[in-house]
Amino acid sequence: MRTLLAALLLAFSLGPAFAVEPEEMLDDPALEARAREISKELRCLVCQNQSIDDSNAGLARDLRVLVRERLTAGDSNEDALRYIVDRYGDFVLLRPPVSPRTYALWFGPSLLFVIAGLGLVVFFRRRQAAPAETPPPLTGEERARLETLMDEDRKP
Repeated sequence: MRTLLAALLLAFSLGPAFAVEPEEMLDDPALEARAREISKELRCLVCQNQSIDDSNAGLARDLRVLVRERLTAGDSNEDALRYIVDRYGDFVLLRPPVSPRTYALWFGPSLLFVIAGLGLVVFFRRRQAAPAETPPPLTGEERARLETLMDEDRKP
């Protein structure tokens, strides 16, 4: 049992490390480190919740290769990122910039949370403030009718 647990732990801990394949890696360790740093900032357009550094998708591989090509061509980290963003848009960034086009993305969830909280406060205040409505008393005719119906139910 202990061996199985160790094997599972090892398999899950090494999963993302297999995303970057050996033939993609650059010979220069400094350039490779820069490429890995950039790859961690770019979203896999197929997976959408992983960086291209962690994704095994074909498009993620193509983007990793493109980043490495830009770095070997002499681009700075910012230039390589800008090149990818120019081709794919801000969506490719895991942390898109705060701009008028991305306000909904950055502030939308918080705004919805605040609106929902205010809605709950208003709902509960109205509920507490509303007086309990008591029905009007029965008229003489209604009372007589009720007595007749109750008497009929009591008879065997």
